Amino acid sequence: MMTKKEYTLEVAGRTLSATFTNLADQAAGSVIIRYGETVVLATAVMGPGREGLDYLPLTVDYEEKFYAAGRILGSRFIKREGRPSDEAVLSGRIIDRTIRPLFDQSLRREVQVVATVLSIDETNDPDVPAVIGASLALGVSNIPWDGPVGAVRLGFQNKEVGPQESEPRGPTSGIVINPAYPERIDAALDLLVCGKDGKINMIEAEASEVTEDKLASAFAQAVAEIKKIEDWQKQIIAEIGQEKLLAEKTELAEEVKKLFIENIESKLDSAVFSNTANKDSIYNLKDEWKNLLAEKLPDERLGPALDYFETKVDETLHVGGLAGKRADGRAMDQLREIYSQAGGLSEIVHGSGIFYRGGTHILSVLTLSGPKDSQLLEGMEVSGKKHFMHHYNFPPFSVGETGRLGGMNRRAIGHGALAEKSLRAIIPSREAFPYTIRLVSETMASNGSSSMGSVCGSTLALMDGGVPIKAPVAGIAMGLIMDEKDEANYKILTDIQGPEDHFGDMDFKVAGSENGVTGIQLDIKVGGIPVKVLTEALTQARAARLQIIAKIKGAIAAPRAEIKPSAPKIIVVKIPVEKIGLIIGPGGKTIHKISEETGAEIEIEEDGSVYVTGQVVGATAAKQIIEEMVHVYQPGERYDGEVTRLMDFGAFVKIGRDTEGLVHISELAPFRVDRVTDVVKEGDKVPVVVKEVDEKGRLNLSLKAADPEYAGRKGATPSTNPPPPPRDHGPRNGNGRGPRPPRY
Repeated sequence: MMTKKEYTLEVAGRTLSATFTNLADQAAGSVIIRYGETVVLATAVMGPGREGLDYLPLTVDYEEKFYAAGRILGSRFIKREGRPSDEAVLSGRIIDRTIRPLFDQSLRREVQVVATVLSIDETNDPDVPAVIGASLALGVSNIPWDGPVGAVRLGFQNKEVGPQESEPRGPTSGIVINPAYPERIDAALDLLVCGKDGKINMIEAEASEVTEDKLASAFAQAVAEIKKIEDWQKQIIAEIGQEKLLAEKTELAEEVKKLFIENIESKLDSAVFSNTANKDSIYNLKDEWKNLLAEKLPDERLGPALDYFETKVDETLHVGGLAGKRADGRAMDQLREIYSQAGGLSEIVHGSGIFYRGGTHILSVLTLSGPKDSQLLEGMEVSGKKHFMHHYNFPPFSVGETGRLGGMNRRAIGHGALAEKSLRAIIPSREAFPYTIRLVSETMASNGSSSMGSVCGSTLALMDGGVPIKAPVAGIAMGLIMDEKDEANYKILTDIQGPEDHFGDMDFKVAGSENGVTGIQLDIKVGGIPVKVLTEALTQARAARLQIIAKIKGAIAAPRAEIKPSAPKIIVVKIPVEKIGLIIGPGGKTIHKISEETGAEIEIEEDGSVYVTGQVVGATAAKQIIEEMVHVYQPGERYDGEVTRLMDFGAFVKIGRDTEGLVHISELAPFRVDRVTDVVKEGDKVPVVVKEVDEKGRLNLSLKAADPEYAGRKGATPSTNPPPPPRDHGPRNGNGRGPRPPRY
């Protein structure tokens, strides 16, 4: 029989429920989280210990199930879920980055947390329930973990209003707690915050140039909401939680400690604070420690001794950092040397940027294409087309290593997504710039925050390519050295690298323009960061960002006035919706014919927007064809046409690709003529004016109204014969508006 125990909490006017059953009772901890009709199963399992590991073997998986959205997706031949989508990878990283700092990092037993989305509605994103579910699954299990944590999403719905009010607001103004999908589309801020004990330990944010003071207010609001969720979880864990297992610790032999103190400890300070831009001096000392152990204590286990070395390096960095020292000798708020270059790679590529910040070197390359090259998204959460993409690569040579090239890992997907969301706010609208935009950032050398370097390199590439961005964007990684015994004793570091990145307490990436922040990502190695510290870090990050933007502007002051000749030309034509079928033709025959004739790609959207992509000549020709096909002719319009057929009652003149009209014999000259051939012949180029469009849409043209002297120049003279009686000439063709008259 199924057992069941349920707990509920009201969050932002909706019910958050946690249901504990024996559905997955082999897991150490499991819970079903429901928020609206979004349902997530979270499980936590701990395996046996593994010898030889020097890291915490934690794995977090986020499983998307297409049935959760009531859909059957996949190719024609494979309908089973395959590799995780980018969205699933990013959601898994959010959970991982939230829970990982709360484990004892000396734990060497495998821990796996799995969040499986069972149902998803149109309102509630599974990310927040998944984090809460992971926290509860770990919290009620016997796995040693210092939780629980809460999670909340905040949004500014009105771009002019900051988060000044503590109560959840409606969809039209102020701050929204856990906004629905529709409310997030045009929000000025989409902020996901996780934390515990009044502190923050994970942030993921995309913003439209939001100011630092508004962000600080949002952080404070998030902490207040998180506390409610955290307190709720504590009550649940106190009632049904299991007793935690003790984290197994290996005691280091006294002779190992003595050997370290006598031979290594005195060298730590000079190795850590070597005034160099890398960790080579630390690595060299670590190798010396390994060799010393092999020589003096060959029977001792290497892993615990190396962990002891890492702990001592960490302590040294913190003691020196709190005293105002940095590993490379810089001031706490000092940037490394910046180099910016826009273009110069090749005239073939559509735009490029090279950006150096110290030892981090990025090449970003821009490609522009038509709407047909947009990415089609079809997943559990996301469906539609994506017209702006940023991809990030991290080849092994960037850190002086060998390794396999190709394929994507979670880090590369996460860094690429962070840069993409940081740039999205300044990308022009599709109406203003109808291109599909792809940026690729290649990490050529890495020593600290290549993701923020990718933001800077991509800004340069966009401007070099003539993309009319709203403003240059730059990014910087901020660090922290904090006294674990005294939170008031800390130092914020600008532009972290090397030892500060590895041993420091915070990696706070902030991107933005001169006007405000566009992207944030926070990862930490401690239990949490106070809002006050993050607020100071935002201010310090702004100062660094402005310096970098000045360097970018020094390389290229504004986007180039024109896109490169190598880039395709896109022309947008707006046609009546009822004319879409005319352009497409039966089975796509007409649109394919236009593409074949001009070499241009044509894409038509449901609202009548036609995107013509190709080289200038071909795109222009295709545009003219389409405009002619849908043109509604009006009396008084003037054209230069070609005489196609002669009748005894007049001449047919072609004035468009598939449009012709009749110039009646009475409209050939300002005087009466006996024969049509007295004035025109087949193939003649003649000026005409649209005289009228009859009730059947047929065109009646006039040559004499366009050029009264034309007939005289051709030698025609006024007729002396009486006029013939009127005749019914029958229906005429005018852009497919009736059958052609018979040939007489």
